[in-house]
Amino acid sequence: MHGITVEGSSHRFSCDSDDTMLGGGLRAGLGMPYECAVGGCGTCKFELLEGEVEEVWSAAPGLSDRDRAKGRKLACQCRPTSDCRIKIRLDDACRPIIVPRRFGAVLASSEDVTHDIREFRFRAASPAAFLPGQFALLRIPGVPGVRAYSMANLPNDEGDWHFQVRRVEGGAASSALFDRLDRGAQVQIDGPYGTAHLRTTVARDVVCVAGGSGLAPMLSIARGMSQSGMLETQRLHFFYGAREVRDVCGEAQLSALQGFGDRIRFYPVVSAPDLGNGTTWRGQTGFVHQHVEQVIGAQMPECEFYMAGPPRMIQAMQDMLHARHAVPTAQVHYDRFF
Repeated sequence: MHGITVEGSSHRFSCDSDDTMLGGGLRAGLGMPYECAVGGCGTCKFELLEGEVEEVWSAAPGLSDRDRAKGRKLACQCRPTSDCRIKIRLDDACRPIIVPRRFGAVLASSEDVTHDIREFRFRAASPAAFLPGQFALLRIPGVPGVRAYSMANLPNDEGDWHFQVRRVEGGAASSALFDRLDRGAQVQIDGPYGTAHLRTTVARDVVCVAGGSGLAPMLSIARGMSQSGMLETQRLHFFYGAREVRDVCGEAQLSALQGFGDRIRFYPVVSAPDLGNGTTWRGQTGFVHQHVEQVIGAQMPECEFYMAGPPRMIQAMQDMLHARHAVPTAQVHYDRFF
């Protein structure tokens, strides 16, 4: 255990040598800024003023050459090997509502969602504590490092954690999950993480926008709205952006919620409909952010937005919401899937 002092503040926390600076800080209840927690976004940059650290992924894309030249590091990729003094900007908005913890879980079952997305259901010995829309880090046997996956289900006393994973060609983690992990296999779960969680006290109508396996956290938010009674007074507009017709998903899960077709509206959009192989698509085509603009229009500043998907989708949504419709940043919550 090492002591970490935050320069310019009264904060000092303890961090295990097998934990990251980010994990240790969040477990201590500090508002350490982050987004992806796996080295892709660069939000958790810090400066090491004193002490030594081990960099788990020294080539993480979250750091630019300029960052490295200035000696900056990523808190999610650094483990302390001594007491340290660091310089980092703390943000109360990142202070965890539920402190992340690490624990073991076993694979209970799995089920295909599409041709390349599968839901893996793990069970732990203690209750599953998280907020709808959050994610966790999985350590998978035989796979170096951790992977971030969002929960599709709701918090529960049974200890169930449901993750939707897209098979990535050549991907070590997805290959292990799809091809080598049998029922009863153990993984380590570290969570929950993420600030793009459902705000149950906000009375605005909700717009969820998902792409790929970003379906999972958006489903969790939809289910959270249903469970909390929000749908009695608010509407949910749920957009799903797919590349091909065979990638479209989400309707089966949403249709199980009370109010589907009335207070819950589902809008699938296909960007590259494959009409040459006998497949007919009579729905919307194009990019999902374009259809959001067509449907919601002038009502955008009156809505709360939740988004999960590829960085390009998130960026297009941000440009559209903020630049063209002046939606306040406080009403937009997102996870980019790196």
